[in-house]
Amino acid sequence: MVPPPRHAGSPLNTPHRLELRDVRIHLGDKTLVALDTEIAPGEVLTVMGPSGSGKSTLLAYLAGFLAPEFQAGGRVLLDGRDITALPAERRGIGLLFQDPLLFPHLSVAGNLRFGLPRAGADKAARIEQALARIGLAGFGERDPATLSGGQKARVALMRLLLSAPCAVLLDEPFSKLDTHLRQAMRRLVFERLREAGLPSLLVTHDREDAEAAGGRVIDLSS
Repeated sequence: MVPPPRHAGSPLNTPHRLELRDVRIHLGDKTLVALDTEIAPGEVLTVMGPSGSGKSTLLAYLAGFLAPEFQAGGRVLLDGRDITALPAERRGIGLLFQDPLLFPHLSVAGNLRFGLPRAGADKAARIEQALARIGLAGFGERDPATLSGGQKARVALMRLLLSAPCAVLLDEPFSKLDTHLRQAMRRLVFERLREAGLPSLLVTHDREDAEAAGGRVIDLSS
C-alpha cells in the first residue's frame, strides 16, 4: 500500500460537505452497506462494525478503488459535485491509515513537501510552520526511521492536511498506537479536522474512537 496521492483540493479552513446518496455495496447476494447521509463541514461520522462488516469496503468505494468483486450503487457528492465515477486521484479525498506510510527515502520535510500542491511559494516556511503546529519544530531533516510511532503519526496527519483535501477518510488510524498515544492522537486528529472544516468518515471497531470523534455513529452490525 502506498501513501495517499496528492489531491487537487482547496485551501484549508474552506468548509466542505460530503454526501452519500443511497450508497449500497453488495458482495454477491449479500448487502454489506446501505447508507444515505451527509457529513457536514468539520463533522466526523463514525461507522462501526466487526471485521467483515463492510467498513473498509465502504472507504474503498468512497475513495475510488473498490475491488471488482463488489457491486456498488448510489452517488457520492462532494460540495454538490458528483464524484462517483472519478478516478481516486481526482476526487479530492484524503486518507489516513493504520500505518503512517511515510516515504523511507525522504526526510520528514520531504514527506511534508510531497503533500504540498506543486504550485505555491515559500514551501520551506510552510513546512516549518506545519512542523511547529504538531510539536515537531526542527525535525525537518530527520530520517522518518528515527521517529517514534506518535511522531510518525503526526507527520502523516500533517502531510494529509497540507495536501488540502476536501474530505477525509480515516481507516482505524489509532489502532496500532499504545493507549497513551492513542488518546493524544485522537485529540490532535479530530481538532485539526474540525479546524480545517473537513467532513470526515472514520471507520473503527473501537467504541472509544467513536466517543472521541464526538459525532454521529452508524453501526453496520445492527
